[in-house]
Amino acid sequence: LSLKFGDIDNLKGLVIRFLLTTSYYQLSVQSWFSLHRLQLLYNHSVQATFNATRIHAPASYSYHCEHVSSLQRYDALLIPSSANDISKLWEVTFIDFQIQGFNIQEGHFAYAKDCASFSPAILMGLVMSLILLLVLAYALHMLIHLKSLDRHYECKASPAYFAQMKDSDMGDEKEPLRNSGIESYELRNQQFGKIYI
Repeated sequence: LSLKFGDIDNLKGLVIRFLLTTSYYQLSVQSWFSLHRLQLLYNHSVQATFNATRIHAPASYSYHCEHVSSLQRYDALLIPSSANDISKLWEVTFIDFQIQGFNIQEGHFAYAKDCASFSPAILMGLVMSLILLLVLAYALHMLIHLKSLDRHYECKASPAYFAQMKDSDMGDEKEPLRNSGIESYELRNQQFGKIYI
């Protein structure tokens, strides 16, 4: 795939050439295309060659990336073909880059496979999922805490918690004591101790 720009200042016949290949992969059961090499030509000769890395997409799709560049700050998807090559003197950056070499219909790009590992939509989805998980964990913690409080109050309010008094004890709280003609009474309820009258 060649982009011909003609004469630009002192560059005569500037051409950017993309070398694309297509391959069939049995694992994905479809054909994929790859950009293997980028060449810069001017004055009718090749001046710089870059090897492309990680620029591939299914053959029925197009490939899109915000930056395809030879610069490290843009993740350097274009690498000079050799250390001694003149391409090291060139800095190439494509902004809002989209390419499709095969299966083009009606002159329009097909659905694009994006190069971004984390697009803004994916990032927002992950952040929202994290927030929802934190809220769920907090709610579960509170529910478990409320259950333990319920058990505590059930234990305090249960009839078995309070000491039961027998009916016979209620009727005979005091019993006369016979002790040498002096009448005295003993309270049977041991909670209050013994009182002699």
